[in-house]
Amino acid sequence: MRMRIEDWFLTEEERGNPETKLRPWSEGNDVRPLIHGATYFAELSAHLERLGEDDLLLFADWRGDPDERLTPEGPSVGEAMAAAAKRGALVRGLIWRSHLDLLRFSAAENRHLGQDIEHTGGQALLDTRTAVGGSHHQKFVVLRHDRDPRRDVAFVGGTDLCHSRRDDAAHEGDPQSAPMPAVYGPRPPWHDVQAAIRGPAVAEVEQVFCERWEDPAPETRDPLRRLRDHLSRLDDAPALPRPGPPPPPAGHHYVQLLRTYPARRRGYPFAPRGERSIAHAYRKVLARARSLIYLEDQYLWSTDVIEPFARALEREPGLRMIVVVPRHPDQDGWLAGPASLIGRADALRRLRTAGGDRVAIYDLENHRGTPVYVHAKVCVVDDIWATVGSDNVNLRSWTYDSELSCAVLDEREDPRPPAGALRFARDLRLALMSEHLDLPAERCDELCDPVAAFDAFTRSATALESWHANDRTGPRPPGRLRPHPEPRLSRLRKLLALPLYRWAVDPDGRPPSLRRSRDF
Repeated sequence: MRMRIEDWFLTEEERGNPETKLRPWSEGNDVRPLIHGATYFAELSAHLERLGEDDLLLFADWRGDPDERLTPEGPSVGEAMAAAAKRGALVRGLIWRSHLDLLRFSAAENRHLGQDIEHTGGQALLDTRTAVGGSHHQKFVVLRHDRDPRRDVAFVGGTDLCHSRRDDAAHEGDPQSAPMPAVYGPRPPWHDVQAAIRGPAVAEVEQVFCERWEDPAPETRDPLRRLRDHLSRLDDAPALPRPGPPPPPAGHHYVQLLRTYPARRRGYPFAPRGERSIAHAYRKVLARARSLIYLEDQYLWSTDVIEPFARALEREPGLRMIVVVPRHPDQDGWLAGPASLIGRADALRRLRTAGGDRVAIYDLENHRGTPVYVHAKVCVVDDIWATVGSDNVNLRSWTYDSELSCAVLDEREDPRPPAGALRFARDLRLALMSEHLDLPAERCDELCDPVAAFDAFTRSATALESWHANDRTGPRPPGRLRPHPEPRLSRLRKLLALPLYRWAVDPDGRPPSLRRSRDF
């Protein structure tokens, strides 16, 4: 490998959190991107079926629906975990308690999943140990095998174990849908990505779970909730078994786990001043970007967060940036909708000022013309560094909510020109791009060159937009890309929604000194 790992990964000091037990990075891993929830759920289901006595299942989730089917015929999430527990596997879960269902959150579903696990001998905590108004947004699963550690696997990414996530490449939507704005239809199409990790990094993901599980603070300080949890047996946290040695090497990938934890008044034992290694990693990597930043993101908000992207575009006249986002926000209220668009409007304006026509913003639709909700959180820089995780490009994800991402470097160079790319990062970008373009697998290599890929997106989106403008006359052009429209808000609605945006939609979890300096 020609470049040094520490040129792209954070060093232990650069993580900015000396209290964690995580290693800076691990080598000898095998990481596979699982594009689409249906792909992830099917693989997870197969692994859960093989768990037996004294094996270990650990998971953390933002939302969990116990009745969500992992495959069309089942089992459901709750049934699969319960069956593993009945076979003697140790099942432990950390589920965000959630805000009210009235606000389109998932308090009832998360409680039901926790209770289902409890009834079969597992243990799940409803965890509110985060900043006021914040959430535990980490979404990962760890499976460790008592008798054969070569089978150990961890799943890290942005896919919750809940309704609407089990969609596939056709993007016809999950039959079990979650509430969404009507523009997405009765079965909202959903685009998501998870990473399957084998090798020593599995033990690092397990350590992330252990640090949160062993936090001595109560899961909630609300006395009524504590009583309810006690009556439901959701308040006991038995000690976890002592972690075994890391699994043996399994592949060619270096993995660095990146996180966010807020700087709370009552700090975490494992992050007393919070952790912002996701922000630190982006800023380090973007300072090296030279050719192409490819980003898929649910939100893309906040000028402070967008600034390192903008500075990279200003510094490098040959750098291009492609962004794929949802066409419509996931909230459509009179104030909630504009609050979701304020930050994106400012962010897109800053990027276009910095990069001009070298910046392209797209959204997706399926072949029926229904918008696809982009929930993926993926970034590939120069076909070298890639990350798949739970974090979005906004202040909430970089400073306020708990997040977990998996950054990957491949020890193998990609043989295809242009030279200098690594296999994992380039393959991930090509897999995502070829789907959005409806490009056959045998033609993927046409997208290796960043300029060619940028131009291919432009041509495809232009053709599809023209077809829509001409009342869909003639055959539909291949591809699912449409140019993302500039968010437009009246001055009144922006003024009224601004407080909601700043304090609820995209809050800032940095310590006061960093807020003042606009640093991380």
